[in-house]
This record gives sequence, structure tokens and C-alpha cells, in this order.
Amino acid sequence: MKLKIISGNANIELARRITQKLGIELSEATVGRFSDGEVQVKIIDNVRGADCYIIQSTSSPVNENLMELLIIADALRRASAARITAVVPYYGYARQDRKAEPRVPITARLVADLFATAGITRVLTMDLHAGQIQGFFDIPVDHLYGRPVLLNYFKEKKLNDVVVVSPDAGGVERARSFAKHFNADLAIIDKRRPRPNEASIMNIIGEIKNKTCIILDDLVDTAGTLTKVADTIKAKGAVRVFAAASHGVLSGIAKQRIQASAIEELVITDSIPFSKAGPTQKIVVLSIASILSEAILRISNDESISALFL
Repeated sequence: MKLKIISGNANIELARRITQKLGIELSEATVGRFSDGEVQVKIIDNVRGADCYIIQSTSSPVNENLMELLIIADALRRASAARITAVVPYYGYARQDRKAEPRVPITARLVADLFATAGITRVLTMDLHAGQIQGFFDIPVDHLYGRPVLLNYFKEKKLNDVVVVSPDAGGVERARSFAKHFNADLAIIDKRRPRPNEASIMNIIGEIKNKTCIILDDLVDTAGTLTKVADTIKAKGAVRVFAAASHGVLSGIAKQRIQASAIEELVITDSIPFSKAGPTQKIVVLSIASILSEAILRISNDESISALFL
């Protein structure tokens, strides 16, 4: 079966890195706009009977990128593609995964339904905000992690007396796994969030004094919580403070907050395109192209990808 990689406008550079790893060319397609703003898609290559992979994070602008993904999938389905896999390194709307209060939607489930309706037959994603989102899909989901890339980076730095810090109780499993592979201790931040995008640090569970701390999260959005955690553990005696996350959303004044904080380095991946605008001296971007290209190759060859679930 022919392997075809198609990219929307969200992750073109990542798509090129993936095709370079696979040793193939990016399939020719037009993804633009009509004069009234509607998404215009035309698949130039012949994809009849092909195994197609759409590289597209549903990051900002979320609705634009989501519609591109759905319309590309519909175009491939109508062009008789045999299989259509959505490679979505960052899954937008993942934080709307439950009814936290009355009369609100579960948008993460709605988006999952839209994927299937558009003709997508499999989803390949990375570091979902909530792992149970996999259960929202009625099609197969392969859930990878950016952890190996982040681990290798920090192991090469040869840090001493490392403690991995979870910025909240919900991220403990993620931080514990990272600490286990790093052979490091674990600390947990107990916080209360009075309003959206605000966090009050209440307590540090674990020993961080005279330690090198790595704050680990799945994503960094406004960086409000992250920088408060960093400044707090630094004030409590941490010698050095690093931060790591698979997804660098970095909205609003996130970069300015990071620059002014106690964080020495924030390490993210290219699951979302990184903008050079604003202060970026403390931000390191690592590529996940190797992980995604290996997963695509194994899926295409009907091989197991469980070895990549590190």
C-alpha cells in the first residue's frame, strides 16, 4: 500500500522533518482559503488505495486548524484513500474533557466524533491532557509520549541531585514515570485554583532544598502556574530550576513570564510551531519527528508500536 504524508498549515515544518526521516516526499496538496475565508483543499497527488497520514496539530488558531484537518480527511475519503490516519501531535480542546460545572459541553468528545465523521480511521497523538480522552473515540487511537526526547536532553546535561516536580496532583503519574526513568526523586505541588488560569501554591510535598528541580507538565499555556511553582521552589531552597513540557502553547505573556521567572530553561517539543517573537532565550525546542516517523512506519507496516509507549 502506498504511503502518503499530507500536511495542513499547522505543522508544515514538522511534516517536512517526518518525511525526511521516512525518506519520502511530502504529498502535493493545496490547503488555502477562498475569498470569504472558507477552507479550500485540493489533493494533487493520486491517493486511491493509499495509506494516508495527515500531519496537523489543532493548535492556535484552533478552529482554523481543526477545520483544515477535517476537510483534508474528507477530501482523501472522497478520493478513495484506503486508510486515513490523523497525526495530531497536539490535540486541541483536550482540556474540555468533562463537565466541571453545569451546562458546559464536553468539547473533547465532540471533536473526537467530528474526526470519525470526516472519514478519519485512526488517530496518532501525543501527551493528551487527559489519557481517558482515548475512550472518546470509536476508532483506534495510538497515544505516544514526548518523554523519551525530554529524557535524553536532560540526561545529556548530567545534572546532580535531581528532583522531578509535578505542578499539580493530576500530573503525578507523568512525573513519577519521568523520575523513574531518570532515577530521580519526586515532589508534588498542592495547589488551589481560585479562577481559570490562576493558581495559588499551598504546599510542597517532597524534599527540594539544595536540589536541581525539573518541573514536568504536559503543556505550558499562559505559564502562570509554571512560573509560580518555579519561583516558589527556588525560594524554598532549590539550587537550579528547569521546566519541561511536550506542548508549548505559550499564549499571551507566557514568554515574558518565563523570562522573568526562576526557570533556567524551559524545554518543549515542536508539536506546536514555535514562534521566535518575544523573549525566547530560556526556551529550548526539541523535535518529535523521529518518534512520529517511526510510529507512522510501524502503523503502515501493520507492526506493533507498543515499544514507543515510553
